[in-house]
Amino acid sequence: MTTAHPPEPAWLHGHAHDPNPAPPSADPAFLIHWGESQTEVVTVDLLRTLPALEITDCYIVSTGHGTSGPFTFTGVRLVDLIRHLLPLDQPWQQVDVVSADGFGTRIHADELFAPTTRPIILSYALDGAPLTREQGLVRLIVPSETDDALRQVKWVAEVRIR
Repeated sequence: MTTAHPPEPAWLHGHAHDPNPAPPSADPAFLIHWGESQTEVVTVDLLRTLPALEITDCYIVSTGHGTSGPFTFTGVRLVDLIRHLLPLDQPWQQVDVVSADGFGTRIHADELFAPTTRPIILSYALDGAPLTREQGLVRLIVPSETDDALRQVKWVAEVRIR
């Protein structure tokens, strides 16, 4: 018996991502999906109820905009948000994080559980101030990425747990 899997998104196999100078949506909330049909709306207020983490000396490598920084990002470890929302017995292997303009990245569970002082976070503050909508409002920060801007997701709209 074979299990049907949804087709993989095009962004997973490499793509050109044109710079988007304006926010695609004014809505700061995003959706998190898991299981067959479980969906939860996640707000910045919810993120702020979880343990916060500051990561210093982060750079933003933007397609078409070059590199900027260093910055200090404040946010929640992505794995902590998943643990907060999913039942403990719910198995998962990977997470797709997709922006409101269709850009996305895939993160495997072993990356999120690996011991590190610079974990992958959903950031809501930059250098001590809340992120503006233009800066992403909620932004995926992958501190280990330093050269290609394909994992830093601005304007997070969906998190899909697989």
